Formats: sequence, C-alpha cells, structure tokens
Amino acid sequence: MPEDNLTARLSARFGEAPSVPARAQHHATLLGIAGRASCRAFTDEPVEGDLLATLCAVALSAPSKSDLQQRDIVIVDEPEQLAALKGLLEAQAWIAGAPVLLVFCGNNRRQRQLHAWTGRPFVNDHLDAFFNASVDAGIALATFIVAAEAAGLGCCPISTIRNEAEAACTLLGLPDHVFPVAALAVGHPAAAERPISARLPLQATVHRNRFDETGLRETVERYDRVRAAQDPGARQRSVGRYGRAAQYGWSEDKTRQYSLPERTDFGAFVRRKGFDLG
Repeated sequence: MPEDNLTARLSARFGEAPSVPARAQHHATLLGIAGRASCRAFTDEPVEGDLLATLCAVALSAPSKSDLQQRDIVIVDEPEQLAALKGLLEAQAWIAGAPVLLVFCGNNRRQRQLHAWTGRPFVNDHLDAFFNASVDAGIALATFIVAAEAAGLGCCPISTIRNEAEAACTLLGLPDHVFPVAALAVGHPAAAERPISARLPLQATVHRNRFDETGLRETVERYDRVRAAQDPGARQRSVGRYGRAAQYGWSEDKTRQYSLPERTDFGAFVRRKGFDLG
C-alpha cells in the first residue's frame, strides 16, 4: 500500500474517499477496518482458547436492542464436532483449513424464559422478535471480526450455514427460538497482506437526508468495470446456463447468483423454530 493513511485505504476501497479529518488519518482502528479483507487461508497454528473467550466477551460488549441481549456464540473447536460442522459447509472447500469455527446465533428463547419465570405474557410474538435477535447476532458478529483482526487473527463469515440450518441446529443442540445467523472461520492468516476488495462507490450507498438513486445505473456500470479489472480471472457462476461473459463484473456475478433458488425453505425452518412471522 503506497500510503498508510485512511484516505489511501478508502480510495482503494471505493475509488474515492471523503475528506478525512487529520485526526482520523492514522487511527489504528479505522485503518484496520478500512483495509480489512476476508481471510480464507490459515496457518496450522491453533487459536488460543483464552483469546477466543476474550474476543467473545469483547463482541458481546456491543450494542443490543433494548438491552435484550438476544445473541449467543457457539465456539466449535473439538475435532470431531468441528469436522461435522465443516461437513455441513463443504460447498466452500477453503473452510477445511479453518482451525476453529464460531456460530453466531439469534436467541429469542431467553426472553421467553424470562416471561415464563415471571408469569408475564409474551405479547410481541411476531416478526420483530425474529428480526431483533437476528440483528443482535449480526452486530456481535461484526464486532468480533473487528476485535479478532485487531488481535492479529483472520476471519471470514460463512452464510452457507443457513443452507443447512436444520442440520446445524441438531449438531449444535440449538433449541426452539435459537437459530444460526452466520458461522465465522477464525485463525492465523497464512498471508500477511490480502488485497482490498472494491466496494460500490459511496455515492450509491451513502445518502444525505433523503434516499437518492440519481445516476445509480451509471455508477454500478462503472463499478462493474472496476471489479472486472480487479479480478479478470474471476470464476464465473453458472457458465452452462448463462455462458462466459467477456466482462464479469459485480452485477453479472450477483444476478447470476440470485437468479437461482436459494434457501427457499428458510421461512419454514424459522417457523419450525417457533417464530410467528406474521
């Protein structure tokens, strides 16, 4: 990286950067977040159990909706259990090298237990109960990643656990109203530096006072060219169905991905876990 400041890292990420205040240019936490990249290759060095426990405590210090604390973390490091969980996620072969997996769960069960213990009715049994627990788990996941990477570890979230949500619940012993939101591979990175992946330009995703899509299509088209140039040898999805694109950008990849059915039974799974999504 030619310059070790926040402007340079944000420019590499978005193609441009806001006017960064001088006091933020070399802030270690901001630099780490702006320059982060998912890690999918790990060394054989194990992750210290005490460090994992510490990082979980830091992650669970994050904000929680109304202090309901509807998020739990399952650390999976016992060899047999870890192998079984990796088997559920085998669609992504790189996971085999992860020394430990964490599963971030939404937990609306505790709140219901409190109501049972106190004899008070649980009257908010609707979509918001599921949504609140999901968001709490997502906040904890993001906070864990920041903490782990600050401690020198590498991480990569794994949403494919929701492809096998029922089996994951059985394997991990998750009861009703507790469900996996995402898994996370954690370990010592095999490479010291990983390239910064370009994101959509800020003009497409940051709005001031009112939502504004002016020029969105042109912005996405420019971004597609950036992504195609960044990884010209990208593995193309569903070539048999859609052919091989001369320029394989972000929108080509994402529309191919979501033109095929995925997790069509997830709503039914959530209802089986006891949630009323009405």
